[in-house]
Amino acid sequence: MIIDTLTSPIILFFALGLAAGFARSDLAIPEAVAKGLAIYLMAAIGLKGGVSVAETGLVPELGLAALGGVLLSFALPFPAYWLLRKLGRLDGVNAAAVAAHYGSVSLVTFVTATEMLEGIGLPVPGYMAAVLALMETPAIISGLWLARRSARQVPALGNDAGGQSLVHEVFLNASVVLLVGAFLIGLVAGKDGFAPIAPVFEGGYRGVLCLFLLDMGLIAARRLGQTRALNRRLVALAFLLPAVNGSLGVVLGTLLGLDVASAATLGILAASASYIAVPAAMRLALPQADPGIYLSMSLGLTFPFNIIVGISLFAWLAQRIA
Repeated sequence: MIIDTLTSPIILFFALGLAAGFARSDLAIPEAVAKGLAIYLMAAIGLKGGVSVAETGLVPELGLAALGGVLLSFALPFPAYWLLRKLGRLDGVNAAAVAAHYGSVSLVTFVTATEMLEGIGLPVPGYMAAVLALMETPAIISGLWLARRSARQVPALGNDAGGQSLVHEVFLNASVVLLVGAFLIGLVAGKDGFAPIAPVFEGGYRGVLCLFLLDMGLIAARRLGQTRALNRRLVALAFLLPAVNGSLGVVLGTLLGLDVASAATLGILAASASYIAVPAAMRLALPQADPGIYLSMSLGLTFPFNIIVGISLFAWLAQRIA
């Protein structure tokens, strides 16, 4: 599968973006276009997930996968925090901010994984889109709790104007609203209702994903090239954390009785690190945390690792232990 992954147009567009970014090319996707691509992908994955659940019904696996995903999102920041403090030698606030990223999820990693898994005969059930949305928020709550233990000036959720803004950002950020909303629309519309708009959300899906990954490659390369905040231990943790978290996710999914594709996807979600929702929340709640650390680790290192290696690794592991 690794050879298939590396030669896929989706991955090759990401590699092109990385190469162009490292070469300091003036290649760029306008910000407005990039936002449009992201909105399209979120709407498409939510719609297709809802339609799939409408066809199969609310199966028990949905509840099991949701339970496993939420537990992982709540729990994973805690060992990550300990490793970042002990091995990465970060202060409490920065360790908590980074740890929150490694409990939350990456939409683009999920979207890429669904395409790659389908290509090897492991179609991902539609309900995993709902699990994706559910896993975005718990890690933020865990990260803020960890930060409050080490810095009393961190605002509590909802206690004041800053806390209320944070609640709004955590629970009503664009990705959660659009994913959940599109999922519900697909669930209500069903296959017949989705058919008239299917050419838009299925026909151009892979092409849009290629362009979006081109942009992500450019951003990842430039972010990594600009940072001076990462030491060797943090670089190592940016690869170790997704490898361990993803393996735990696959094992948990298998123990819960999920099929191979769902267990692999749960592992991929556990391995992914947020670079959109969590950074936005951290800017509000932990302005003293260094974005150069958490963005460089999650976007500059972990994201490429998961796209190039992690998806294949966790799919292989899920097949081996099934």
